[in-house]
Amino acid sequence: MTNAREYARLPGFRDFTPGELALRNQLFDAWRRVSRRYGFEEYDGPPLEPLELYTGKSGDEIVGQLYNFTDKGGREISLRPEMTPSLARILGERSRAMPKPIRWFSMPQLFRYERQQRGRLREHFQWNVDLIGDEGVEADAEVLAVALDGLRELGLGADQIRARVSDRRLLSALLASAGVPDASLPGAYAVVDKVEREPRERTRERLVEEVGLDARAVEGVLSLFEEPGLEAVEARFGDDPAVAAPLAEVRRFFDVVADLGLGSFVEFDLTIVRGLAYYTGIVFEIFDRQGEFRAICGGGRYDRLLELVGGEPLGAVGFGMGDVVLGELLRERGLAPEYGREVDLYVVAIGEEQHALARRVAAAQRLRGHSALYALRPTSVRKQFSQAASEGAREVIVVGPDEVARGVALVRDMQSGNEEERELVSLLATTNPGS
Repeated sequence: MTNAREYARLPGFRDFTPGELALRNQLFDAWRRVSRRYGFEEYDGPPLEPLELYTGKSGDEIVGQLYNFTDKGGREISLRPEMTPSLARILGERSRAMPKPIRWFSMPQLFRYERQQRGRLREHFQWNVDLIGDEGVEADAEVLAVALDGLRELGLGADQIRARVSDRRLLSALLASAGVPDASLPGAYAVVDKVEREPRERTRERLVEEVGLDARAVEGVLSLFEEPGLEAVEARFGDDPAVAAPLAEVRRFFDVVADLGLGSFVEFDLTIVRGLAYYTGIVFEIFDRQGEFRAICGGGRYDRLLELVGGEPLGAVGFGMGDVVLGELLRERGLAPEYGREVDLYVVAIGEEQHALARRVAAAQRLRGHSALYALRPTSVRKQFSQAASEGAREVIVVGPDEVARGVALVRDMQSGNEEERELVSLLATTNPGS
């Protein structure tokens, strides 16, 4: 006899029963509503892509997490670990003929072979929103506004979430002023990205061993994060021409965010870097204010990615928001939907001779757009009412011999218990009478 364990779900993957799917649908519905509110159009792409689409585009960390293999045609392919390279490929073939800016969103399922932990699995669904064809910080602020409004739509306010924003152009200028050579910037980014999660001495060691900085440059880098706020950066480096220009852009970004009514959600934080190699400007991550969870959302500007896959040079900014961490946060805050079975109508047949009529009534109601059930086989009236209750029926339509003889059926409101008679001809009509 086959052991059920032989067919166990793969580690890091999920099943979605109707109750569990309710939360995912709540996220998807909110994401679609908000995306369309901002004028974004939905798109999708294949879950399999050429391996080279990710090699050198997303950074070493993500390439090491790919589900990749050689297919039967000898092609090196991968399950998509993120959506932005696919978007760049799609637009690389089409963007020249499209009006700008391009506002697209998608909700793909993504796959990464990484260690399971709280808020991180080997598959997840993600809300991707991208604005392509505008290089101004107004576009960056617009995209962040979509992300924050998506969370507000789910019941999360400024008292519960915050967006931490930085700018790679500003960070590059500050690192250069601290003595970091251009060639060492990618390594320095990787160290800064973990500066909050590692002891200061470990950061010092990594700056020496991995980035190759001398003692003076190391101390200069570390000093940047003693007071990483925007005012402190401006006070220390505002007179440096290399710093002044990106600093002014960051200031402009925060002004636009304030115009959008989202200033209470957003703060500057120099430690936000984002791990992917293609980011070129403003970057951001959204967290719960209590710090219980991983980042809910991350994104930023990636102005050169379309060129890397053969497209035209276009400014671009976008974000990804996964369903795993967000689902955990909503459950923790009591904002996840309470699942319950619901159906509009249940048709009860008093006797076996009314069973065919019950089917006809249910069929007519379904054609009119209502959800309708009936007992598949003749059974007692008590069991039929019990099933109607367990299915969450809003109304029960009772067809019995006396009522049928008079051309009516009894309709009971299951919440109030009120009953009324309705003509069978109206219940059997496949369109609303009088329409």
